[in-house]
Amino acid sequence: QVQLVESGGGSVQGGGSLRLSCAASGYTFSRYSMGWFRQAPGKEREGVAAISVGGAFTDYADSVKGRFTIPRDTAKNTLYLQMNSLKPEDTAMYYCAATAKNWYKADLLAAYEYNYWGQGTQVTVSS
Repeated sequence: QVQLVESGGGSVQGGGSLRLSCAASGYTFSRYSMGWFRQAPGKEREGVAAISVGGAFTDYADSVKGRFTIPRDTAKNTLYLQMNSLKPEDTAMYYCAATAKNWYKADLLAAYEYNYWGQGTQVTVSS
């Protein structure tokens, strides 16, 4: 049974940093592309960052380029989202997701490409 468990959310002041983690189990982590998505109240879920099978390809939403990175540790079956220079508009529930598709056959920032989702972790950035 596939499980994705996010952690690391919290409250931080603008300009600060947080690192989210997503612990994966129940499948071969290294064979799946992974993504981070977020959803703020009243808004649609949006893709924030994604990383392909093997980690050779990454993609980021324009709003987070240069501030967020998405490393993955295959040995620990864990995906991360390193968030720096946080802004109040980054406030949202953050979700990790997994898909068997790879970057050349999918838009890895699109939620519909993903089969498995975690329960989310809240990030709140104050001004």
